Parts: sequence; C-alpha cells; structure tokens
Amino acid sequence: MSFRVFATGSGISEDAQDFLKSEGCIVQQGDPTDSPTDIARKVAHFVAEALIVRQGNINDDVIAASANLRVICKHGIGTDNIDIDAASRRNIPVMFTPDANYECVAEHTLGLVLSLIRKIPWQDRRIRRGDFDKKGFSGQELLGKTLGLVGFGRIARRLSELVAPFNMPVVVYHPSHTKETLPPYITKVSSLAEVLGQADIVSLHLPLSANTRGMINSDTFSMMKKDAFLINTSRDPIVNEGHLIKALQGGQLMGAALDTFEREPPPSDSPLYHMDNVVLTMHTAGNSDSSLKNMAMGSAHNVLAALRNKPLDPLSVINTEVISIDSARSSR
Repeated sequence: MSFRVFATGSGISEDAQDFLKSEGCIVQQGDPTDSPTDIARKVAHFVAEALIVRQGNINDDVIAASANLRVICKHGIGTDNIDIDAASRRNIPVMFTPDANYECVAEHTLGLVLSLIRKIPWQDRRIRRGDFDKKGFSGQELLGKTLGLVGFGRIARRLSELVAPFNMPVVVYHPSHTKETLPPYITKVSSLAEVLGQADIVSLHLPLSANTRGMINSDTFSMMKKDAFLINTSRDPIVNEGHLIKALQGGQLMGAALDTFEREPPPSDSPLYHMDNVVLTMHTAGNSDSSLKNMAMGSAHNVLAALRNKPLDPLSVINTEVISIDSARSSR
C-alpha cells in the first residue's frame, strides 16, 4: 500500500525521500516561495495523506485541502506556522522532531555569544576595508559573566553544558517552574525579572505562544543591565523588534545577536544593518549537515508511524489529545 507525502518549502533531504520511497510512499515537494493558497492547491491536487512542513504557513485552508490528510509533521521544532487548533478539530496529529537539531542551535547560540562579545564580525569588516587599528578594540571575556537562560528545554540545557568550561554562572527562568536537581553552577529562579536583573548575557529559548509573544519589550529591557547582551535564536515575535532597536540606540543594551527577525530578510532600511554592536544570521541556527538529515528522517519516521496506525511517540506530538481518538478510529 502506498502513501502520499507532501513536503512544503525546500522539501526534505534526498536520504529521507529515498527512505519514504523505499517504504512505498509517493513523495512530492513544494517551493520555498509558496503562499498558503499555493500549498493548499498543491496539497489538494496531490491528495496528500501526510504533510511534512519545512516552510510556509499551514492554515485552516491548507489542512482542509485534502480530505485524506492524516498527519502533519514539522521539519524541526517550531510549530507556530501550523494551525494546531484546525488540525485538532479534524483529529489530525501535529508532530515535530524534538531531538533533531538542538545540538546545532546550542552551538550556533554559543557562536553568536562569542562573536558578539569578542566583536569578531566588527573586526572582520574593519580589516576588509583596510582598517587595522587595534587601539579601537575592547572585547570581553566569558569568564565570570552570568548567562541568563529564558526557557530551559533541550537547546538551553545543552547550551548550559557548552558554557561550563568558561566557568559561567547560569541563571534559568522556565515558565513551567519544574523542580529538579541541577549542577551547582546552574540556578533556577522564579521570575523573568530575576534572570534579566542578574544576567550579563540573556539567551531566549522559548516557543512562540500567546504568553511569550512580545515578552521582551521596553519594560523588560529596563530590567536588564545596561552592559548586557541579548541573544535570540528562538522566535522573533518573542522580542518586540522596534523596542529592541530603541534599546540598542539608547544605550539600554550593550549589544544583540539575532537569528530571527520580524521580516525575513529585514527591510533594507532597518537600523540593525548599521549597528556595530549587532550580529545577524539568516535564521540558520537549526541548520547543519547533521541536523537537516535528522529533521528529515525524523519527520519521515513520524509520518510513516501515523500512516501505518502505529503508536506515536507522545513526546513528538503537539496535540496529544488526538492520539487516543486516532488510535480508536484506526482500530475499528
């Protein structure tokens, strides 16, 4: 029996495509420029039974486009571009690949931290334009700096391990307030304000939700040290970008490193392009030679399990309430 799997955006790796085909699936891929209307049209024409989401807005129209759709899986971890409520109304599980790219994002975050405090991009730009005046350089060290982690999932936990050799105290705020035993250099606090007030470097590791949207704004910037740095490798709407620019321009922050933006790419007149105390990357924290394969293969295994009515890993399902419904439906 063959299954029809549609992958949006840039699609999935050849290894994952070959794997799905070897398991009897028919695979079709979209285009990175596809609008929701384009995706819905392609999904309907293909009569997709599974949707692997690389890029694109998966709204109610997309989910309704194929009456045969049985599972949606995000190629990665951020599911804010999928209408989970719409999927749940149709008893369609929405899955993701939680273990596929956390190492990559954690390493990228550390790279941004080091690039920012050592002013590596700034030095590179100066050398390329013929300016080799070392007197203007005053980088910092990580030793003794306090790292503040907002959110403490797989990425933040791995980052806390990576900074251990720098002898950095780590202060953590996690909205779930889970109690646990941690290494002595890591301290959990009960409020966001405590992290912001103590940290020299604040790194964001939260999913986008109604509670986290706009969480970092002019009010929270005022709680931070004036010589602090902000790192965002999570989701842009967690940070009010306009407030961030004003904080940087007004000296409320020492600098920022961003892998995600209000608009991608940022508009050509964005002040971020002209700030020497800002490091920018192209929303690529989760992309590496290993992570892209891991996300693709993880997605392929997830959708196959759902299509074959196999038990689903609850840790890979966002709307877990539909699993029992789906299982009961498949057992009839």
